[in-house]
Amino acid sequence: MNGKQSSKQYRMLLGAMTSVFVLAGAGGVSAETLESALAKAYGNNPSLNAQRAGVRATDENVAQAKSGYRPQITGTADIGRTYSKYDDRQPPNFLGTGGEQISRLTPRGFGIQLNQTIFDGFRTDNSVRRAESGVLAAREELTTTEQNILVNAATAYMDVLRDTAILDLQRNNVEVIDEQLRQTRDRFNVGEVTRTDVAQAESRLAASRSQASQAEANLRGSIARYRQYVGVEPRQLAPGRPLDRLTPRSLDAALKIAFGEHPAIKSAQHQVDAAELQVKIAQGALAPQLGVTASVAQRYDTRVGNDEALQASAVATLTVPIYEGGQAYSATRQAKEQVGQAQLQADWIRDQVRAAVVSNWGALEAARAQIQAAQAQIDAAETALSGVREEARVGQRTTLDVLNAQQELLTARVNLIQAQRDRVVASYQLVSAMGRLTSRALGLAVNHYSPKIHYDQVKDLWIGTTTPDGR
Repeated sequence: MNGKQSSKQYRMLLGAMTSVFVLAGAGGVSAETLESALAKAYGNNPSLNAQRAGVRATDENVAQAKSGYRPQITGTADIGRTYSKYDDRQPPNFLGTGGEQISRLTPRGFGIQLNQTIFDGFRTDNSVRRAESGVLAAREELTTTEQNILVNAATAYMDVLRDTAILDLQRNNVEVIDEQLRQTRDRFNVGEVTRTDVAQAESRLAASRSQASQAEANLRGSIARYRQYVGVEPRQLAPGRPLDRLTPRSLDAALKIAFGEHPAIKSAQHQVDAAELQVKIAQGALAPQLGVTASVAQRYDTRVGNDEALQASAVATLTVPIYEGGQAYSATRQAKEQVGQAQLQADWIRDQVRAAVVSNWGALEAARAQIQAAQAQIDAAETALSGVREEARVGQRTTLDVLNAQQELLTARVNLIQAQRDRVVASYQLVSAMGRLTSRALGLAVNHYSPKIHYDQVKDLWIGTTTPDGR
């Protein structure tokens, strides 16, 4: 191999290795940014929209609980036909009575009844408060889902960038080794190397083609996941940047934020409140119940033909439970056990959040160190490859030495790409573990969904089957 060919191949390799970073750093005006991809995921992801619908459905529990404060009014109407025959076995007298009497009536009427609970052992009060706690828990679960979708979308975005870059590296590596094989065959033909050198280059070329095929398959999988979370196919992705502005300076600060703000912890706390209120609801079944029933009815043909009767009543009823078979006592004990279960679940969620913060903090620190190590590895591998090429030119190195040096440089480049991807993803995962990966915190250009709007629209509705959006 002459010096001119060696220099040309070396420049080809360096061009192949650095082209990916030009691609990752270019990002034209029309390029898709990580923020715009997250905005699309926020607005279009079916899982997130389904969770929003679930929160709206949960809002109705408050309106249903408040129905216990309101009267229940029912209207009735009936009509029938009766026939009766009566014979007292006496001859009719001068008044027309006696003997056989036949009656044909059409009894009918309509009425209205109102039932109003006055006191129910505070069961309605506690049911409303329990429903409100359920709404707050559902909102926090929605925020958790939002965080999961955004971190998954960010991960998919960076995976596409990483796999695109690695595929470009692998394809260019195939070209470099193919050129290496051609030069090795030329040297074999003139007797400078042996058949073993040719076989080694052929083997390495086959391996590089296999790696390129695997890289292409990995990219296809990443594109599919990107489509799943973002909702569109990736097109000209701009480089992603870590969320350093939302990352605290210390692990302790990150844990403090997570314990105070993470939606999963807040949701669990609301679930504990709801469970405690369920205890009071169950105990309310043992309290006296006071209610009023008022009714008015108009009747016709009740006794004789064409008669009319107007009936009206108002009755207050006090019911004092004495013994109901033990059902209320059992329900109370059950509710108390469920409180303990909810409290333990809340403790477990806190432990999960803590583990996630610590794990992702470590991953972020490791990615930063890996970037520095990979950059140093690349510098050393480039120097080593240049030296090996020069030594091979004068016969002090074999073809295998050159191929190994090329592989080490390729590995270093791939490691750097992976570390850069890991740093961005770890920063998003850390912010998510802290509970701050929301559309508002990220400043996404979207119409931020507010669950309170729907709640205010339905919480006090007395009537109507149409939803606020017109369905």
